[in-house]
Amino acid sequence: MEAALYGRDGFYVRPGGPGPAGPGPAGHFRTSVHASPLYAGAVARLLRWVDAELGHPAELDLVDVGAGRGELLAGVLAALDPRTAARVRPYAVERAERPAGLDPRIHWAAAPPERTTGLLFANEWLDNVPLEVAEDGRYVLVARDGTQTPGGPLDDADRAWLERWWPGGGRAEIGRTRDEAWAAASGTLERGLAVAVDYAHTRDARPPYGTLTGFRGGREVPPVPDGSCDVTAHVALDSCAGPGAVLLTQREALTALGVSGARPPLALASADPVAYVRALSGAGEAAELTDRAGLGAFGWLVQPVGVGPWPPRDRQNTP
Repeated sequence: MEAALYGRDGFYVRPGGPGPAGPGPAGHFRTSVHASPLYAGAVARLLRWVDAELGHPAELDLVDVGAGRGELLAGVLAALDPRTAARVRPYAVERAERPAGLDPRIHWAAAPPERTTGLLFANEWLDNVPLEVAEDGRYVLVARDGTQTPGGPLDDADRAWLERWWPGGGRAEIGRTRDEAWAAASGTLERGLAVAVDYAHTRDARPPYGTLTGFRGGREVPPVPDGSCDVTAHVALDSCAGPGAVLLTQREALTALGVSGARPPLALASADPVAYVRALSGAGEAAELTDRAGLGAFGWLVQPVGVGPWPPRDRQNTP
C-alpha cells in the first residue's frame, strides 16, 4: 500500500497528479471539498472560532494535512475576511510536488510544521495512511496484481491493537499506523484544534469483512496495489482519539457550523428570484454534504489542544 500510493510512480506522487485519469484527486473521487464551497466556508467559521479561543494572535496557523491540490486552503482563504486572512499562515501538507498556480501564500510541505497555533485539519487523509490487513490471526499478503494469500502470524503490537479495538477474529484492518500518524500530526499543535474527517467506524460497529477497496476514474475498483488506483480503507477514528477528543458525524459538525439543507422560503422566489435560485442551489449542496446516507455519515474527530471544547458539550459524543 505504501509503494502503490507513495512509492516511485505511486498513485499520489506521480508527475502531473494522482493516477492516469487526470490531475489531482478530483479526477478519481469526490470529496466534501470538491462537492461544494460551503465546506470550505464551514472550515473558515471553525478557524474563526479557534482564532477567538486563542485571543486573536498576530499569526494564526492553518495546516491542511493531505491537502491534495490545495483546494481546501484556497477556499478557506477566500471565505475569510481580509483582515483575518492576512494573519493566517496556511500550510499544505502533501507528499506530491507543489502544483503549478497555487496561491503563493500557501506554504507547501511534506510534513506538518512543528509548534503551530491554530487549526490542523485533515480531510480524508487517514484512510490513505497504509495499514496491514489481518485474517484469522495472520497477516494478509497482497501481490502487485492484487492476489491475496495468508502470511505469517501477527506481531505482539498488532495483536494487542486488534484485541483492544477490533475483537472477534475474522478479517480486520489494523489501524495502529493511523493512530501513530494522527498522534504525530496533532502533536505538532501547541494550541488550537486538530480535526480529522474520514470514512470511519467505531469499535461497536466494525465491518465484519473490512473495507479495503480501490478508486479510479470515479469508480470503485479492486484494491490492486500497482499504482494505478487509490487504495483506501475506512478509519477506526475511536482508536485515534487522544485526550479530550470527541467524535461527531459530519452532519452534526456541519450543522453546528451553520450548514443547512433547508429550502429557502417560497416568498423569496417572488421577491428576489435570483436570490431564491442561489439559495436553492446552496441548500442542495448543503443537503449533499450532510446526507445521512452519504457525506453526512463521515466521522469527525475533534481534538482540542489548550482550548475549550468544540462543539458545546451537550452535542458531543466522547469516545
